[in-house]
Amino acid sequence: MAAAVKSADTAARRLFRRGAWVVVGVSVAAFALVGGEYTTFDLWRSYERKVERESDVRRERASLDSVKAEFKAFTSDPARLERTAREEYGMVRGDKELLYRVIAPADSAGGAVPDSAATSGRAGSASATRLPRVEKDTLPRLFRG
Repeated sequence: MAAAVKSADTAARRLFRRGAWVVVGVSVAAFALVGGEYTTFDLWRSYERKVERESDVRRERASLDSVKAEFKAFTSDPARLERTAREEYGMVRGDKELLYRVIAPADSAGGAVPDSAATSGRAGSASATRLPRVEKDTLPRLFRG
């Protein structure tokens, strides 16, 4: 009978030891995932932010390269500088040119006349007979010559 108690005691001890090792293993795994100063989740988020920042840096470098190329084109090509000054800023060359700005007429309600009504050419139409007002523009002169 003593042998039967001893074998049952040994089986219970083995089960207890296995359970203890499982608890220890689960505790170590849990500490590795969520324990300590920086958890594994924090490290994953940090890695994602790093990848995102690296892509931002690549995008900004590409943008900077295009801005540098545009600056070089402006400083080395006078024709491009003149074209941009004329098209985007309405500048003219010296006293040889005058800039006229065409302003669309306003309808009776105070809004602008649509382009289709002003240019339709229908006889008897009130909006077809209106002419746009032209003003002499006095923008500063960029080129002398």
